[in-house]
Amino acid sequence: MNAKAYGYLRVSGKGQLDGHGMDRQEEYITKYARKAGLKLVKFFREEGVSGATDEGDRPAFQEMISEILKDDVKTVIVEGLDRLAREYRIQETLIIYFASKGIDLISARTEENVTESVKSDPMRKALVQIQGIFSELEKSLLVRKLRNARQKVKDKKGKCEGAKGYNDLMPEVVKEIRRLRRRPKGVTRRKTYKEIAAILNERGWKTRKGKEFTGQIVASILCRC
Repeated sequence: MNAKAYGYLRVSGKGQLDGHGMDRQEEYITKYARKAGLKLVKFFREEGVSGATDEGDRPAFQEMISEILKDDVKTVIVEGLDRLAREYRIQETLIIYFASKGIDLISARTEENVTESVKSDPMRKALVQIQGIFSELEKSLLVRKLRNARQKVKDKKGKCEGAKGYNDLMPEVVKEIRRLRRRPKGVTRRKTYKEIAAILNERGWKTRKGKEFTGQIVASILCRC
């Protein structure tokens, strides 16, 4: 049985979005996966996102990491590191993040396991280890902080309710977004987040704050629900 992998694609401008940027990247990634005996189970497309953008402002990247953390896929393939990020600082940050999570990042263009190369460099390996330690520490502190805050509210009011999300307030919207995001048989690509947002807006649907939907809001709903 072939090991599973995700493909990550990014274009920064509308010209690339309307052109063949995504198609070329998908072709490179697919060709490499076939050669390496990897099974591509999903592509994550970052549309109109600058290469100098941090991971926090990349909806597709966030969705992919969310899927990785709850799935058994531990390999991500990009056409090249410039598709991950053009700015070296962002590249380094994302690569170290991948390595700290035990995720293999492969460049299809050079056929290099980038995270393995990072781990062979003593200085960068130390950064990976530090990143992993602080990631776990930050998670533990956050969990403890939230637990203590909830307990204080519970002691004061006798109950504690978290903020309600779209699943609670607008389940029909979540259901429709998931339906629109699925790729019908015979169709070569799924609807983008922006296209789904446009459909919801045309139907007169509003976000829970009464505003129009955007591609980023749609991506966030799919990631959290």
